[in-house]
Amino acid sequence: MKKIAVIGAGVTGVTTAYSLMNRGFDVTVFDQNRYAAMDTSFANGGQLSASNAEVWNRWATVFKGIKWMTKRGAPLLVNPKPSWHKYSWMAEFMAAIPQYRQNTIDTVRMAIAAREILKSTAKEEGFQFDMEERGILHIYNTRKEYDHATRVNALLAEGGLSREAVTPEDIRKLEPAIQGEFYGGYYTATDATGDIHRYSRGLSDACMKKGVTFHFNADVTDILHTGKGTVVHWKDGKGLAHNAGFDGLVVCAGVGSRKIGRMLGDRINVYPVKGYSITVKLDDEASQNAAPWMSLLDDEAKVVTSRLGKDRFRVAGTAEFNGYNWDIRDDRIRPLVKWVERFFPDVVTEHAVPWAGLRPMMPNMVPMVKGGKRPGIYYNTGHGHLGWTLSAATAEIIAEKIRAEMQP
Repeated sequence: MKKIAVIGAGVTGVTTAYSLMNRGFDVTVFDQNRYAAMDTSFANGGQLSASNAEVWNRWATVFKGIKWMTKRGAPLLVNPKPSWHKYSWMAEFMAAIPQYRQNTIDTVRMAIAAREILKSTAKEEGFQFDMEERGILHIYNTRKEYDHATRVNALLAEGGLSREAVTPEDIRKLEPAIQGEFYGGYYTATDATGDIHRYSRGLSDACMKKGVTFHFNADVTDILHTGKGTVVHWKDGKGLAHNAGFDGLVVCAGVGSRKIGRMLGDRINVYPVKGYSITVKLDDEASQNAAPWMSLLDDEAKVVTSRLGKDRFRVAGTAEFNGYNWDIRDDRIRPLVKWVERFFPDVVTEHAVPWAGLRPMMPNMVPMVKGGKRPGIYYNTGHGHLGWTLSAATAEIIAEKIRAEMQP
């Protein structure tokens, strides 16, 4: 039986391990944290959103980034401090603008395939993750934003996704709790939401029960390619050094993939784009009734929401280009709280737990799912803001490629 190492135990690493295990490989997963899904897969927006598959590579995004550069609470914030990594990534981002249309279509196709795999896997393995299959409602405050969404609809439709145009009256019927005035919206009945952390932990537990080995608190210090395989060197939580040999290796290390890629002679131009979220604890019955069950996406504010059971309301958003920085800034959290108070004024926001995570983004906004320069080295990384939405599909793609090239 061929032995495969997976670097990273976020949602991408865990789904990859599961797909490889199902193809008969002996799988070992390494992660620097004590448990699975403790970084970017911990508290994201919770959406399984094929309807949010539009890539960001547009000149409008570039111009907004420049306009918002001096506004600390802006949806998109770029630290102007010089950085070769950041500015080279941005140059490649702009170079990918001509691929905007095709990349959006390809992404929505992957997202549609992924959600069916994700749901069937949870059902087969018997774990829950606060899933709500009520669809996702995109809301627009201006005609300009709505008209752009109408143009995006054509791309989503080409990828196989149908969105329904809704009026302001329809918005209030779909989600009676929402307050405010809107220009219009789009509703995607087939999208869903859930708790990414609960899903990842449930799937990692299922993997363990079926024989996958997990090394947590493992700091991978080096990876040597022998020509016939790889040797992974790591230190455990006590600082003790270990090493083990494998026939193949898959890098699913999120924003750490760039560092791991350098060890293997590959350039992985993942940039850490910080996102923030708050989890509002709905401790009183009035707040529970006032919070929405429908998942929302406010395109102008770049805010997404999900209801995680009776007593939790997740609100996430913003994009911050500020390097490998996990600081939780009050001026970035405050707009999320204010957004809740604006649209759901009867929800008590006193107990809103803030969080920040680094999204691993490729310049073209498409995950890197392919082999490296050396035989037996593979990558499944760079999923950006759609990690959970796409992970089940990209895991199947890379696992099938490995099966074809390295029979178990």
